[in-house]
Amino acid sequence: MVELATLSGHFIQPFFGRPDVAVEIKADQSPVTAADRGAEEIMRGLIHKRFPGHGIVGEEFGSERPDAEFVWVLDPIDGTKSFVAGVPLFGTLIGLLHEGQPVLGCIHQPILGQLLIGDNHTTTLNRKPVRTRSVAGIEAATVLTSDPAVVSRMPACRGFTGVMERARVARSWGDCYGYLLLATGKADVMYDPLMHLWDIAALVPVVRGAGGVITDAKGGPAYPADSILASANAGLHAEVLKALAA
Repeated sequence: MVELATLSGHFIQPFFGRPDVAVEIKADQSPVTAADRGAEEIMRGLIHKRFPGHGIVGEEFGSERPDAEFVWVLDPIDGTKSFVAGVPLFGTLIGLLHEGQPVLGCIHQPILGQLLIGDNHTTTLNRKPVRTRSVAGIEAATVLTSDPAVVSRMPACRGFTGVMERARVARSWGDCYGYLLLATGKADVMYDPLMHLWDIAALVPVVRGAGGVITDAKGGPAYPADSILASANAGLHAEVLKALAA
């Protein structure tokens, strides 16, 4: 996993902040660049060489052997909109599934040199252990979401608007970087109402390994899911779930 993050990061770095980076819009209206595609190709190539029997699911190039015992789940640049704007609130997500469940996850921010790896039991940032912080409730929390516009227009998200209004700090430091902030004790709640499997697989072992709680937006299993709520502790998580349900 460290090799995958390092090699893909070296490929991504020269593209960051370049005004001439071409951006294509995919069918789902999300952006993609040569950095996204090239980084995923590099990771797929190394996995094929090192673990030829493993499966791969990637955002840019689809699935290979998705029913294998071990499956790598790749999002080469999570937060492409930030990436193309020259904002370092993006990262590479690398997850490893065993029999369909995430057992290892990585969030790599190659510009800031941050490598966060979790295994559901421990999480490290650049090889040093990290933990979520203790926070009493929403009023004391730093609450994040990737896209406040999505929250504001989705009826199912209206409860989260109230959470943001109550929070000590509410920001859109989102995409995978919000989960990095949560796992390292810099934020307390991260909410994304619309997610894909490649967005989620790496996050689960990272958040759990740091002592946090991660579920879908209704409190169900985090993987597979189409939404994610992550919190610094169980009490805070229950409080936010209650607000979402209301």
